[in-house]
Amino acid sequence: MTFGEQPAYLRVAGDLRKKIVDGQLPPHTRLPSQARIREEYGVSDTVALEARKVLMAEGLVEGRSGSGTYVRERPVPRRVARSGFRPERGATPFRQEQADVGVRGTWESSSEQTGASASIAQRLGIDPGDRVMRTKYLFREAGEPMMLSTSWEPLALTGRTPVMLPEEGPLGGMGVVERMRAIDVIVDNVTEEVGARPGLAEELVLLGGVPGHVVLVIQRTYFASGRPVETADVVIPADRYRAAYHLPVK
Repeated sequence: MTFGEQPAYLRVAGDLRKKIVDGQLPPHTRLPSQARIREEYGVSDTVALEARKVLMAEGLVEGRSGSGTYVRERPVPRRVARSGFRPERGATPFRQEQADVGVRGTWESSSEQTGASASIAQRLGIDPGDRVMRTKYLFREAGEPMMLSTSWEPLALTGRTPVMLPEEGPLGGMGVVERMRAIDVIVDNVTEEVGARPGLAEELVLLGGVPGHVVLVIQRTYFASGRPVETADVVIPADRYRAAYHLPVK
């Protein structure tokens, strides 16, 4: 087989990927063995192994202990609809993270006081080590894990107030906008930066992914008159969801 100038393992992975996408290797089909790949493509064992690793990292195949490597069922991506700043009253954390009114979800959370890391301190405009309330969320849609979120709020702002704990007190379970309003802090802007990276092991365990799966990471920060009042990292499995933005035109 004649190839171009790409590294051999990428060329082999590309040909196998095409067969998977085109349906020549349908879901649950066993991927050709390392020996078969070596023979068919005229490559070394090392190249064959690296090609399989590429497909596994892309989430196209999965290893089954003692059985081999198989083509994964490819889920049809669903949308995580986002619309930026939503000041409506009664905005729950799920509603604040998932703007699609047709979605009904649940979440689990835990909060603890901790010192701000250097990166979180920079995002919140505070000093490293300053106390923050960190809240971790696991969001589910129809019982299926769909999204993680870790939120940080400066305790210099919310400490010793009724909204210090996001999930407790009179406004427990409400979104950032309404909770801040209760302590006379008016949120008037939000920024979101979207990136992608391989999921961390602990993230993939919670989201039901496999090692190598890619996740979308949305870095969100709420502001009140230019002051950051909350920042969060939202993590979404990229093979199952797409972030769809609905932005108002002024």
